[in-house]
Amino acid sequence: MRQCVGCREMKPKKELIRVVRSPEGQVSLDFKGKLPGRGAYLCPDPACLARAKKSRALERAFSAQLPDEIWAGLEAQMKEVPQDDQ
Repeated sequence: MRQCVGCREMKPKKELIRVVRSPEGQVSLDFKGKLPGRGAYLCPDPACLARAKKSRALERAFSAQLPDEIWAGLEAQMKEVPQDDQ
């Protein structure tokens, strides 16, 4: 079980998307969960990314400030995630 940094709900790891900060400082979405570096988890929902941005949850998780272009890149990558019809 992992906790979404946006909505703070506990969910199985397979239901969440890992956001990773590589040792070089590059931040990206890790769909396979295998990239090296510090990870934080988000629901596959743009609203959770927006909540994480507003509360600075990802910045706290990575102990670093994220520039606007990183947020824009994460938002663009999140839009490409297929949404499950529930």
